[in-house]
Amino acid sequence: MKLGAYLAHFGSGPSYDVASWARRLVDAGFESLWMPQIIGRSGFVPDPLVALAAAASVVGGVELGTATVQVPLHHPADLAHRIRSLQLVCGDRLVMGLSPGSTETDYLLLDRDFRSRFRTFDHNVARLRELLPAPPPFLLGSWGVNVEKAAQHFDGWLGSAYRRTPDQIFEALGRFRAADGGRAIVCAIPLSSPADLGPVGEQLNRYAEAGFDDAIVVIEPGGPDPEKVRALLP
Repeated sequence: MKLGAYLAHFGSGPSYDVASWARRLVDAGFESLWMPQIIGRSGFVPDPLVALAAAASVVGGVELGTATVQVPLHHPADLAHRIRSLQLVCGDRLVMGLSPGSTETDYLLLDRDFRSRFRTFDHNVARLRELLPAPPPFLLGSWGVNVEKAAQHFDGWLGSAYRRTPDQIFEALGRFRAADGGRAIVCAIPLSSPADLGPVGEQLNRYAEAGFDDAIVVIEPGGPDPEKVRALLP
């Protein structure tokens, strides 16, 4: 199982240099770097496409992805233009994790309808596929029946561990594999202090044994050193 890390610091921690943090994570041995889209909640998380462009300019040899872009918050033509622009910077290292979104505050900030997000998501993803001449891999980040949708209509599935137990994640992985799903990624595994190293190390090994292809950790402000986190997984 490959191990990646978020470029974002969740919560209301101090500001940070995205490019320097990207170099630190890659130097520590992480194999991929990821950014979520969070705009209506506490703390500041940089725009994911801007952050990935900054990372791509200073590190090589690692995958760069969104985990995830909330597709209904964007006009599909504008989002397609931004993705295509980012492809010029990242090349074939770019992977787009897409989702309907799960937090109403982000929708309220942009005056978007939260209740219709699943219908809007399906429509906008179809438009993205039409508008992008050579789209990067699309991964679906979602739960419920969308786990099967990820297996059947996307290049993989992103299962967030931020508010899910390992047992819930394993159950969803079983459904994803039963539907002949491809790449399976468990993401947003938080580490908020050095004391989390032991429990997260146990989780990572369980995820590897269960058959996940990748795991992505979030090292929060005050969390352990990246080198110690990377050492959790051989």
